[in-house]
Amino acid sequence: MIKNMQMKAITVGRPGGPEVLEVSVLDVPKPKYKQILIKIRYAGVNRPDILQRLGLYAPPKGASNILGLEASGTIESIGPGCSRWKIGDEVTALLPGGGYAEYAVTHEDHALSIPSSLQLKESAALCETLYTVWSNVFMRGELKAGETFLIHGGTSGIGTTAIQLASAIGARVFATAGTDEKCKFCESIGAHHAINYKTTDFVDSIKKLNNNSGINLILDMVGGDYISKNIKVLADDGRLVQIAFLEGARKEINFSEIMMRRLKVTGSTLRPQSDLAKSRIAEELRTNVWPLIDFGKINPVIDSIFSLEDVKKAHEALDEDHIGKILLRI
Repeated sequence: MIKNMQMKAITVGRPGGPEVLEVSVLDVPKPKYKQILIKIRYAGVNRPDILQRLGLYAPPKGASNILGLEASGTIESIGPGCSRWKIGDEVTALLPGGGYAEYAVTHEDHALSIPSSLQLKESAALCETLYTVWSNVFMRGELKAGETFLIHGGTSGIGTTAIQLASAIGARVFATAGTDEKCKFCESIGAHHAINYKTTDFVDSIKKLNNNSGINLILDMVGGDYISKNIKVLADDGRLVQIAFLEGARKEINFSEIMMRRLKVTGSTLRPQSDLAKSRIAEELRTNVWPLIDFGKINPVIDSIFSLEDVKKAHEALDEDHIGKILLRI
């Protein structure tokens, strides 16, 4: 039972930079039907948190206004209708919001057990990226062993996860990154080739590295000029999956090329999807990905960890040069 029904949490006073983040005291949320209350130990800091802080990414209806889409911790209490967990279980979970706090609620099916090879700290870096990568690369993008795969932003949390997972299933992986050091890191975790996009045109480079053949699947979070370049580098019957637009969502493209070469252009966002859709992703992760983590084939890459009170520094770090995930220690 929770003796103190209040908790520390990070609130956003107004849209703006990291300086608008404040430590506040709020009521502990109560789990509703099919929800669990998690006492949080670590929480992930992700790009959607930045967008929400800026006032550009509103939480879905009914979700907490507190930032934070993933966390690890211990189940403190259970709402009506729950059957998967018991009080005291350690879990890592996808959250609809609320991770930057001492407690948060989520649907019981969106939590997963801590992999046997990891601790709570590393496990906090799993859910937001794995839900995103698995649903877009494998469920939507249908990547298969032997295919070629390109991930832009190879040293981001999404990138490091996508490289390891695609490599583990037997795909030939290409990645882009902004420095030679980052390119070497991408190759150290499973990328067959990494391209410094600041010094090399990735379209020309991939053609040379891939025997003038195209790429079967691209996962992109850049957008902008990359949209037309991605279409150019795709193989016939290739697939482009868009998950963000860091460089803009509007670009003129020639759709006749998409028709003539039978290309598929799709994309998704994770947070607004239904509880049922997220539950289906979680089941696929339990079946297909958790064994790979247990055997050490997938390891979360953590750049740095900040205390909850240092959340401003954590957001500044996400906007600066980093490799892998940034976490908050609660």
